[in-house]
Amino acid sequence: MLEILVVLAIIALIAAVVGPRLFAQLDKSKSQTARLQIRSLEAALETMRIDIGRLPSEQEGLTLLMKADAQQVPGWSGPYLDKDLPPDPWGRSYIYVAPPAPSAGDPAPDARARVISYGADGQEGGEGVNADVSSDSPR
Repeated sequence: MLEILVVLAIIALIAAVVGPRLFAQLDKSKSQTARLQIRSLEAALETMRIDIGRLPSEQEGLTLLMKADAQQVPGWSGPYLDKDLPPDPWGRSYIYVAPPAPSAGDPAPDARARVISYGADGQEGGEGVNADVSSDSPR
């Protein structure tokens, strides 16, 4: 009986040491997955921009990568993703922020859209696993 208790104590000690490291690595891999998916979405947006001459409006959003009415979006030759629009690694939709509309004095030809995941907590801002991951994030 004493041997079983000793074995259980050793297993509990190993789990206490290894467990947090394992979960930290899992959280890090989710953030990395979000970065990779955002890069893929950016590439698809750029291809679509070349085809139709503009990026989607916020109302059209990322769904324009998958389907469009050819009469309303001339030049569209998608879908621009091989599979359905992916959720972020935490199961939420990515946020699409359209670039600002060009003004008469500043055409802003390289204005970029932003693709954002609000991290594990789903709230804007945060640190660590709750930090936002976006197309503006350092790589």
